Amino acid sequence: MRLEFEYGNGMMSAELPDTTDVFIPGETVPDPPCLPQDWDSLYEATMQSIRNPIGMPTLTEIAKAGDKVVIVIPDIVKGGNQPTSHRKVAIRACLDELYSVGVEKKDVLLLFSNGLHPRATVKEMRTILGEELFNEFYPLGQITSHDSEDYDHLVDLGYTEAGDHVIMNKYVFDADVAILIGHTQGNPYGGYSGGYKHCATGISHWRSIASHHVPEVMHKPDFVPVSTSSVMRQKFDRHGMFMEEKMGKKFFCCDAVLDTKSRQIEINSGYAKEMQPVSWKMADKRTYVHWAEKKYDVVVFGMPTNFHYGDGMGTNPIQMMQALSAQVIRHKRVLSDRCVFIVPSICDGWFHDERWPYLRELYEMFQHDSMNILPDMNRYGEYFATNEEYIRKYRFANAFHPFHGFSMMSCGHLAEEHTSAIYIVGAREPGIARGMGLKTRATVEEALQDAMKKYVGPNPNILALPKTFTTAAVHLCMKDPSQNSHTRDGHGHPCCG
Repeated sequence: MRLEFEYGNGMMSAELPDTTDVFIPGETVPDPPCLPQDWDSLYEATMQSIRNPIGMPTLTEIAKAGDKVVIVIPDIVKGGNQPTSHRKVAIRACLDELYSVGVEKKDVLLLFSNGLHPRATVKEMRTILGEELFNEFYPLGQITSHDSEDYDHLVDLGYTEAGDHVIMNKYVFDADVAILIGHTQGNPYGGYSGGYKHCATGISHWRSIASHHVPEVMHKPDFVPVSTSSVMRQKFDRHGMFMEEKMGKKFFCCDAVLDTKSRQIEINSGYAKEMQPVSWKMADKRTYVHWAEKKYDVVVFGMPTNFHYGDGMGTNPIQMMQALSAQVIRHKRVLSDRCVFIVPSICDGWFHDERWPYLRELYEMFQHDSMNILPDMNRYGEYFATNEEYIRKYRFANAFHPFHGFSMMSCGHLAEEHTSAIYIVGAREPGIARGMGLKTRATVEEALQDAMKKYVGPNPNILALPKTFTTAAVHLCMKDPSQNSHTRDGHGHPCCG
């Protein structure tokens, strides 16, 4: 069979055996039905959720005239930007409730929870919020981004019982009402976005993030395959509850379970500790897909230049490793022990130095014999994270924070650890891929022939994943629950039946 895979800004064709299985999120196995996608219907559903919160009082009971309110919103990386996106609808619904009890517009701040990601540009603000909300708040100076290095607007909360240092955004800490608008979408880090992950990563400091996005957490047995019972997930939840304890108030969460096209399936609001399990119940049905009837020896998927973290992710070698590892984390349950990846990527050596100004230096460090695996570089985390030039670029030049690279490296090693080999196909600069321990071949067909000779034998089970990085991903599971693994809170994980 002939299939098309993402490659750079275009596609690469490949001829694969007719026995190849193909999985496309939202198509091979349909998502649960989404809510009606007209504005009025979504507004009504969102308002119904807000007025019936799980585990805490309503917004109209919490807020009053004169209160300062901060609405925390995910950045451009997640959630969809259509006119009826969850962010747009939920912000408006929350505002209407707040205004109804006398909260004034001048006392509301819209805060992007970008964490160590670049601060939102004006163009991104318009895209995420829409013209109406943007024009309502931006001219008044009431839209801003979290800045992990702005110590005038950070609060040191001290240490959790586990010894994790928690530093959070001061606007949120000082607010009378703190609202988290999030998305319950499958995420290789801790199972799902939204809930406490939102605040633990989006409005905290790199030292707080360094307690979970690091090798000693990512390389625990519970991290692969993805689950909501991992130590990382536990840290997200504990950090979020620690913030609430120190603030003296609970976050009011409004999270939407989203489908493959970022459309709302279900909306839940309230206290994250009690709301998350409810939200996950529906999210599990979309995200943990019980489909595979056999373990796969070969997985083929394409890597575009521009996805998730932005343009250059599919060419920057360290970002490429993180993206490869994400597929291991998501799909490990359906991978054989000898599995290889075959991945079309232009891999042309473009680091996008403006966006990731420090990754070229990290890559060059990795070429020394003292750096055998990516986590070997983790000891340089503080060295890079405190580099003034890189910090200035994060704060004022739309770059990622330098510590972000270390979470990528921590995760990136998992691809190497859990596969027999990874082939990059069609690399324009093959030495870049080889410098990360990857193999290179000109075509998918050549890579498959080599893999059959060296790793998987003459009759491998092959899985093709078109659109892997252009749709909201799933976590593939075996159809037979007994062939899956992991528990959550002492109960069977959804992948186990």
